[in-house]
Amino acid sequence: MAGYGSMNDLELIALTGCDDQQAFAELYARYFDALYLHACQRLRDKAEAKDLVQELFSHLWSQRHALSTTEHFSSYLYKAIRNRVLNLLAHKAVEAKFLVNLQYTGNGTEAVTDHLAREHQLARVVEQEIQSLPPRMRQVFELSRKQHMPYKEIGMLLNLSEQSVRSHIKGALKLLRTRLGLWLYLAMLLWLS
Repeated sequence: MAGYGSMNDLELIALTGCDDQQAFAELYARYFDALYLHACQRLRDKAEAKDLVQELFSHLWSQRHALSTTEHFSSYLYKAIRNRVLNLLAHKAVEAKFLVNLQYTGNGTEAVTDHLAREHQLARVVEQEIQSLPPRMRQVFELSRKQHMPYKEIGMLLNLSEQSVRSHIKGALKLLRTRLGLWLYLAMLLWLS
């Protein structure tokens, strides 16, 4: 169907709800750049901004049957990306505060070497969890996060589509969050006691 570009958001949402991938692709093309710029201005990190927008559209596709045919779809998208940005920034603030607290003692009686030992122990646990990822997912994750390669280059190197690379990264992060969540919580409790 050649007329997707001339359809309004409501029509495209309705078609997307019927599993029409081209209608969803039109919504993606229509809003991706604006959402990316919006996220990039707040995060000042192009890769993180792109990841957030990709995750938003991935979520929209997974929820396509429940998408509301609201007249303000663009407002919904901007609110959704803003909330994702705020969540990421809040997570970074908590992470930074945890790292600062890990480096400096509150009462001055604990030795810095104790904190360094805990930091190394945490790094070992994280590395063990990375090594336990499925082989292809681990390879993609390490190229992205340790060697800082862009998704496109990883895809070319491993003969994967850029979307497959994104899926591997997203899956790896989800697994690591799940596996490390309880451990980090326990480590923080032990550190604070």
